[in-house]
Amino acid sequence: MAILSGIHPVAEALRGKRPLERILIAKGAGGPRLQEIIDLARQSSIPVRFEPRNGLDRLAGSPAHQGVVALGATQRYADLDRAAEGNMVVVLDGVEDPHNLGAIIRTAHAAGAASVIIPERRAASVSDVVAKAAAGALEHLPIARVTNVNRTLEDLKERGFQIYGLDERGSQDYDRVEYAEPAAFVLGGEGKGLHEQVRKHCDVLLRIPMAGKISSLNVSVAAGVVLFEWARRRRAATG
Repeated sequence: MAILSGIHPVAEALRGKRPLERILIAKGAGGPRLQEIIDLARQSSIPVRFEPRNGLDRLAGSPAHQGVVALGATQRYADLDRAAEGNMVVVLDGVEDPHNLGAIIRTAHAAGAASVIIPERRAASVSDVVAKAAAGALEHLPIARVTNVNRTLEDLKERGFQIYGLDERGSQDYDRVEYAEPAAFVLGGEGKGLHEQVRKHCDVLLRIPMAGKISSLNVSVAAGVVLFEWARRRRAATG
């Protein structure tokens, strides 16, 4: 059973009609945002229970649950057919920090991505920590989990995607490339970057020019830089 905590993640789960077994509210907690969660739960006939705060602390594994915990079905992953529906997808090559994964999911959704694709092994999977960092985006953006990133990139190419890898050794600046559609942006793991075979499967290797003495950005920040540049170009092209 999945545990979801925090006002925003739980509210978005309710709005997104995610299957939930029950909602737990800390006794003594209140306010309009918690009341909205109670109202949404009751509209969907989801039981709401009021329990001691220390019980919610144990369930959430932390006191940072803002007075609300939801229990429900484990997050379902999308298949590649669904994930590839759209003009832009994000593929992650070994992002291990769940906070980074959540932040990338949030950024990808805000930039207009159709999905985020993650590997099954040696990478963060969807969890309560990821859900909190994604701030509700998990309820609106399909997440696909694949066994092999290289084969997935080949599959995306067959579907017409141009593959853009983000790499500090890339030969082209991200803001000077003419982006094709549909596009797949591939980001590597923390400190490691893209695996060599993944780099070889990219059509274009992009870099973000750095003015300082640090050679690269945090992967979630780099995702925001590049994905919103793609979004800006698309808005300009479509008026």
